Amino acid sequence: MLSKKDKQVILVVDDTPENIDVLCGVLRTEFKVKAALNGEKALKIAMSEQKPDMILLDIMMPEMDGYEVCRRLKKNPATSKIPIIFITAKNQAEDEKKGLELGAVDYITKPISPSIVLARVHTQLALYDQNRVLETKVRQRTEELNKTRLEIIQRLGRAAEFKDNETGMHVIRMSHYSRLIAEALEYSDDWAELIFQAAPMHDIGKIGIPDKVLLKPGKLDENEWKMMHQHPAFGAEIIGDHDSELLRMSKEIALAHHEKWDGSGYPQNIKAEDIPLSGRIIAIADVFDALTTERPYKKAWAVEDAIKLINDNSGSHFDPKLVPVFHEVMPEILDIKERYAEYALNLN
Repeated sequence: MLSKKDKQVILVVDDTPENIDVLCGVLRTEFKVKAALNGEKALKIAMSEQKPDMILLDIMMPEMDGYEVCRRLKKNPATSKIPIIFITAKNQAEDEKKGLELGAVDYITKPISPSIVLARVHTQLALYDQNRVLETKVRQRTEELNKTRLEIIQRLGRAAEFKDNETGMHVIRMSHYSRLIAEALEYSDDWAELIFQAAPMHDIGKIGIPDKVLLKPGKLDENEWKMMHQHPAFGAEIIGDHDSELLRMSKEIALAHHEKWDGSGYPQNIKAEDIPLSGRIIAIADVFDALTTERPYKKAWAVEDAIKLINDNSGSHFDPKLVPVFHEVMPEILDIKERYAEYALNLN
């Protein structure tokens, strides 16, 4: 027999204490029962550390009725999957239809039959448990696929980078720099992670640039610059159009990372916030790493000089709101720079 600690948790919500007592009497031998006399209390319990496995919810309550409680629970990702059974005196077909449309899994009318309540609770909890197992398996498989996909993206990014940086470490460093900036903006963690995953593809278009141009040790002439300016468009074409969020972000970054805040960049000459935020972030991360790394055509700059250039070009090349964010995360950037230095042997 399960201990009280191990029992599944049922939250009973009803503004009438007597109704709660009746349901508690039906459920407490098999489940751990929590109770709430109003919608606000129910929402707090549902958001607590030990979330209920199921909610039995009355409809007719003052201030916030059961429909609104259900609506709020289903809108919140943290509680949206908790199964809800309405238990109510509202016995019209349209009432039941509305409850089910809001996301409830079942609808029981009062006065209740204890055996029916238990049977319905058992059935829905079994389905919920099955769904959680399936979701876990799907999540594990998705993580495996995402890991493989990310590895392919990173390797493709390194393949492009190998053309003018033999270790391919540039894409690793600037990806980390980009994620640090994105995280500091306090957007969602998923978005910052997407930036990190897509960043290695920023220069994939270099594959289309002849080596005599890409690896030229001296300054490029006008025609050679025109050729170099095509690599963002080449990159966008190589990546193509996809339903994948990662590949869409990769294409966006590949096309936008050489645009400038004042509109003097390429290939589209767009400016300010018309440039995707991802491209504006990558622009800072990419330039900082390119400046502080030795290339066939230049020596590595000192960190202080690279920071000064970015400061001097705030509002012209770089988004003036992102430059201070870049400064905020500089200690972490310098840690990454050291960890993934050109002489580092670990490419993972």
